[in-house]
Amino acid sequence: MSYDYRKLCGKIKEKYGTQEKFSKELGLSRTTVNQKLNNKIEFTQEEMTKTVKILDLAVNDIPEYFFCVKSLEN
Repeated sequence: MSYDYRKLCGKIKEKYGTQEKFSKELGLSRTTVNQKLNNKIEFTQEEMTKTVKILDLAVNDIPEYFFCVKSLEN
């Protein structure tokens, strides 16, 4: 199953400008974050929790940002 991370990407760009700056704050390489956002590697629970914190999101936002199933139209 693939997830649609467009909303998450938008929030990353809004808050950090680039995936590289966001990656450093998250403690991962830019390549790893890119692979996660492109459904090559899954986010861990710890990474989701830290992402929510550094993007100033609520824990209740996790499903909206991390579990939006990618449809054939996306």
